[in-house]
Amino acid sequence: MEIINFAETPSLVSRYMMEMRDTTIQSDPLRFRTNLDRIGQIMAYEISRRLEYKDVNITTPLGSCTCQDIADKVVLATILRAGLPFHHGFLNYFDRAENAFVSAYRKYKEKGDSFDVLIEYLASPSIEGKTLILVDPMLATGSSMELAYKALLSKGTPAKIHIASVIASSQSVNYVREHFPEDTTLWVGAIDAEVNAHSYIVPGLGDAGDLAYGEKE
Repeated sequence: MEIINFAETPSLVSRYMMEMRDTTIQSDPLRFRTNLDRIGQIMAYEISRRLEYKDVNITTPLGSCTCQDIADKVVLATILRAGLPFHHGFLNYFDRAENAFVSAYRKYKEKGDSFDVLIEYLASPSIEGKTLILVDPMLATGSSMELAYKALLSKGTPAKIHIASVIASSQSVNYVREHFPEDTTLWVGAIDAEVNAHSYIVPGLGDAGDLAYGEKE
């Protein structure tokens, strides 16, 4: 599995990551969603450089020319709800992509910090033979991403898989490496070392869904 870690090469992603982690800036949910969107756009551009292209002949007001268009059929998938602004950033660039949505949530057990991840909703086109871009801002343990992927496999087998996250833990990177096809490409804004007892990434940035849309009960 190839891993592209944007933190290894400082860029605008570094700036947006800093703002998303900073508690003094996190109080502005619009800013938080905008930064998720921005990072999504940057990652989308980088992923676009890995796709297949085809020549297309077009007519201009003054003649004709040969241009290039994406040959891959792209399906852009996200895990609700935190993934929505991140997904939107990708969709701004892959504006002709088909879209898929999966709900995954933690169902905590009565005692302790243990929980099960449950999938309740799936809306997806066929992904058979297509390029699947699966996006979720936080990749803490990797189990939600795996369950979302397995749910999507009910719609076919993709030809290529790209996973994109803003922050991943070292644990989740190893988990994805073990549970996804070998040729999967993982794109991350940063990789943090730890996951705490609640399975949140440390230092991370907190609960991305709450920061983007408000706290839930």
